Amino acid sequence: MAATRLPPTFLSFKQVKGHLFLQRQKILGIYRNMLRTIQKVPDEVDRKYLRDWARDEFKRNKDTTDEDAIRMMITQAIKHLEELQKSLALARS
Repeated sequence: MAATRLPPTFLSFKQVKGHLFLQRQKILGIYRNMLRTIQKVPDEVDRKYLRDWARDEFKRNKDTTDEDAIRMMITQAIKHLEELQKSLALARS
C-alpha cells in the first residue's frame, strides 16, 4: 500500500476553515472600526457619504475568494481607516 504524502504547506479542512474564520473576523473588525470612526465625523452629510461608501465597498467585495486580492483589500481598508483617523485628529487640533 503506497503512502501518499501531502506537501508540507497543505492545510487540512479544519485549518482552512479556521483561517477563513480569522480573516472574516479581521475584516469585520476593520469594518466596525471604520463605522465607529465615521461616527466621529462632525458634518452629517460627510458622515452619511463615508458610511455609504464603506458599506458599498465591503458589500461589493464580500464574495472575493482570491487570497492575494483579499490581503490587498485588507491593507487598503486599514490605510483608509488610518487616513480618516488622522484627518479627524488634525481637524480637532
